[in-house]
Amino acid sequence: MFYLGIDVSKNKLDLALIQDGSGLQTPKRKVLANGQEGFSKLLVWLHRRTEGQVHACMEATGTYYEDLATFLVNSGVEVSVVNPACIANYARSSSVRNKTDSVDALVIADYCRAKHPKPWTPPSPEAKELRELVRRLSTLEQTKQDEENRLSSGISSPAVVRSVERTIRFISDQIKELERLIEQHINSHPNLKEDRDLLVTIPGIGDKTAAIILGELPNASNFDNAKQAAAYAGLSPREYRSGSSVRGRTRLCKVGNSRLRRALYFPAVVACIHNPIVKDLYQRLLRAGKSKMCALGAAMRKLLHIAFGVLRRRQPFAALGENLA
Repeated sequence: MFYLGIDVSKNKLDLALIQDGSGLQTPKRKVLANGQEGFSKLLVWLHRRTEGQVHACMEATGTYYEDLATFLVNSGVEVSVVNPACIANYARSSSVRNKTDSVDALVIADYCRAKHPKPWTPPSPEAKELRELVRRLSTLEQTKQDEENRLSSGISSPAVVRSVERTIRFISDQIKELERLIEQHINSHPNLKEDRDLLVTIPGIGDKTAAIILGELPNASNFDNAKQAAAYAGLSPREYRSGSSVRGRTRLCKVGNSRLRRALYFPAVVACIHNPIVKDLYQRLLRAGKSKMCALGAAMRKLLHIAFGVLRRRQPFAALGENLA
């Protein structure tokens, strides 16, 4: 078995290839361009240096990895895409002192050899398009908020005020157009429409949040259970305890998809009032002495668990009932 670690950056790919039993002293290394030409050269390089199955592994850094991961999967190579925090923690536990692209590729390869992470399934073209649409919408909404804050900050120049107001009107029109495109895109793909219709049966989740969930969590099969989906969103609790005297406050780990995490904040606030399962959890944590933010973080996690359950079981919220509690 061969293990290929790939450190992906915008312009290049650093490769490290190791084999079971070979140790880390004799890796095969290569640097290629991050693009279709580099992908093709990577396959040729692999075929010349391997005689058995190859398990490739890379970090989920931005969107730079996705084209390569999809290319390798379509070429018959087993691919895993892992959280960068897992690689960083593994490097620390292995006493790796240096951090370069070449070293990172070797650490990723050894992580793959030691942990055998789950194979990655690429998102469908329509899910990928939806993700780009909802991310663009989020960017425009943030830009509009920045401009509105600027307008209310006390600027006195009439020319600047007019400029800001024109910008806000333009961005507002663009937001409306993107919202229309997102709805049209979902309605034109039966699988997305079915998933959206399932998600909006959950009290607290509306069309906008459903679109973000489908864009940022496009393939539930990449996760074995709801806990893994919550970890992907950075919604897993992180305790801080040691001995009998150290009792730090439990917080969200926040190592994961920040867009998905942010999208669940206000829906969780609504769910704490209108969703019986989330409301019961929230109130129970408050009675146990947890802070409101801690309880709300748990509500966000529970809401994502419910969304995962609805998508995985292909049944609306009301039909599953207590099975989601």
